[in-house]
Amino acid sequence: MPKKVRERSRAMRRAGRGVLSTAVALAATVAVAGFAPASAQPAGILGAQTQTAHTAAGDVGYREVGTGSPILLIAGRGAGMDSWAPSLVDALAARHRVVVFDNAGIGETSALPGPLTISAMAEQTSALIATLRLHRPTVLGWSMGGMIAQALAVRHPAQVGRLVLAATQAGSGASLPIPPAAAAALDSPDLSVVMSVLFPADQGAAARGYVAGILQYPHYYAASPAVKAEQDAAIGQWMAGQEPAGRELGRIHVPTLVADGTQDALNPVANDHLLRQDVRGAKLVLYPDAGHAFLFQDAAAFAPIVERFTHRESSDRG
Repeated sequence: MPKKVRERSRAMRRAGRGVLSTAVALAATVAVAGFAPASAQPAGILGAQTQTAHTAAGDVGYREVGTGSPILLIAGRGAGMDSWAPSLVDALAARHRVVVFDNAGIGETSALPGPLTISAMAEQTSALIATLRLHRPTVLGWSMGGMIAQALAVRHPAQVGRLVLAATQAGSGASLPIPPAAAAALDSPDLSVVMSVLFPADQGAAARGYVAGILQYPHYYAASPAVKAEQDAAIGQWMAGQEPAGRELGRIHVPTLVADGTQDALNPVANDHLLRQDVRGAKLVLYPDAGHAFLFQDAAAFAPIVERFTHRESSDRG
């Protein structure tokens, strides 16, 4: 990686840590609640080293854990690799090779030229799949990551085995908008406010458990404010139906699972039904009393569903 790119990447990485700077202040509260980070040698994804894939679309920082058929996780708006709950990643890694990575301009991943778009991020994801020689992975995208997953399946159908679209929106232009107040709360310096958008009010234990999990990563980081602003523009363009891939979801022919929480403050549940209709043959699973972070709150139920969904794919290939 050229020196200037390394320096910019490190600077963005430092800036992104401010997103959850209040997490350190809440660490004691989390510990008292019974979710103290483990002091033993990290295992699973917590012990995985960050690697750099030199792809045709620039460097991409990633980690991987487990063996078996591949599952690629695509993070959402503002999130880095450290935003994935270790419990979910490790549950999936029990029978699969799970790869997590940073989207454009985050951590060690190169920024992309020109205005950032969902399709451009899908192209970088495609380049990562090719470089790592992932054979038709199950692609699980959360929130903005689900948009990237949709664009990937439209633009590079031969690279995708199955799709899991978690708490995300179609790009047809017909989705209900993201509530402005909830979107603004995501950037609050108060972590409790951020968690209130991701988890229902009566799911405080799940929220604390999630925070405790991500605090175990050695150097938590996320997107810088500049990258989040670029992502916001890309999301707006996608949801307005201004990207060709978003208007061509009918071209997706791989088995698809749409999932969300019924109390998602960022994505009205009507959007989940719309996405199921737009993607031919898609299945829909909704989790009651769960929000945008349903996949972490209900990981014990969600991970087995993903496992069965992926296992059917492997059997079908058999």
